[in-house]
Amino acid sequence: MIYHPRRWRRLLTILGGVTLAVVATLAISYRAHARHALPVSMAGVAGTNAQSALASSPAASPAASAAPDAFTQRIAVPARSNFAAACAPFHLGAELLQHLVAVAKPVFNLGHIQAGNTLTLVRDAGGALQALSYQIDANHRLWLRVQAVQAAGATAVAPPPQWSASIETIAYETRLAAVSGTVQSSLFQAVEDAGEHDPLALDFAGIFGWDLDFYTDPQPGDVFRVVVEKQYLDGKFSHYGQIVAAEYVNAGEKYDAVRFHDADGELAYYRPNGQPLKREFLRSPLKFVALHVTSGFTRSRYHPILKVYRAHLGVDYGAPLGTPVQSIGAGVVIHAGRKGEDGNMVQIRHAQGYETYYLHLSRILVRAGEHVAQGERIGLVGMTGLATGPHLDFRVEHNGQFEDFQRLRKTLPPAEPVSAKLMPEFRQLTARYMPELAGLQPAAAPAQAAAITAPAP
Repeated sequence: MIYHPRRWRRLLTILGGVTLAVVATLAISYRAHARHALPVSMAGVAGTNAQSALASSPAASPAASAAPDAFTQRIAVPARSNFAAACAPFHLGAELLQHLVAVAKPVFNLGHIQAGNTLTLVRDAGGALQALSYQIDANHRLWLRVQAVQAAGATAVAPPPQWSASIETIAYETRLAAVSGTVQSSLFQAVEDAGEHDPLALDFAGIFGWDLDFYTDPQPGDVFRVVVEKQYLDGKFSHYGQIVAAEYVNAGEKYDAVRFHDADGELAYYRPNGQPLKREFLRSPLKFVALHVTSGFTRSRYHPILKVYRAHLGVDYGAPLGTPVQSIGAGVVIHAGRKGEDGNMVQIRHAQGYETYYLHLSRILVRAGEHVAQGERIGLVGMTGLATGPHLDFRVEHNGQFEDFQRLRKTLPPAEPVSAKLMPEFRQLTARYMPELAGLQPAAAPAQAAAITAPAP
């Protein structure tokens, strides 16, 4: 290349202008980023030096986290996320995150965080990290806090921060509320019309699950009434507590329940006369499914695949593929696997000579030898084995003889009633809540909800 002084001066002038423009743009971008990123403080940019940058952070407490000069950031744990990934919006360094996991490990394993639970980061007004919390469940929260340290001298090196971990019980305010409604299509619809949520419908149906099947028994015009504990946090509704008393009027027949403890202190639900609602078996092996009986118990049925007549010693419930199947009673699994034309099958042995069978499952969720509780999920509806479509073939055997569950479930004996010793206390409770329930008169639609100022018993 031939050297031309004028051309080189012109080129240097152009390059100088471009350089100044780039530098100016970067400076503006940095100032804008700094304004938005101020709450992140040094923890987000220091990387492996994050801990030493937070040496002067004071200890945090639930009270301190709510201080007006504190900065609080909350996020819900995303699905399929681990602790480090969930904390990405907090901009914490990798070394600090590893340290927090180690500090928490003696009281809680942060490798077991659940999607939807809340992570909360607390910083002071200057942006220094004070604490991080994780809500383990509805009643417990993990707190990780920076402990207070003495200020270092002018020439001394600040010591690394000391962290502490503790699990604390969440302090809720319990309020009693009375809710009532009229069923038009389902219990869920009636509860929603009352301004409430599905968990209340689930809990309500669970109380009467030995007497009613809430997908087959409800009729338009049925009425529900309930007194329930509501849990509030910082003045906002959080979740439901226990149902204290409940009533359901099904086709003119009234079912009542009151929560009470037995002689061992265990809470259960009883009728106003002291008889328990709980029975040996639930009324259905399928929970909250719009089920229908496609084939009943009979000694002679035409088999749609084999084209022959033979006994059908169970009840077929038509249900969508993958519908959860529950054990109707507590017991021990004695078979869980494939069994010929029955397909995937679970067999459970119960007390008093009863055994139950769950056939054609798409998936088995228990194993042989496992103890299961009443209402525990044991599998999913399928069409394995000889089946023309997804359904559950459910069978009950008593002392070696198969019985019709549709008839049997109406005659099973209940558990122990309220003892004579506890009856006076029980009657005081029923005298308090039965009139309260009777006084709830819901309109046809929507339902009504009323507050009760009396504290929970």
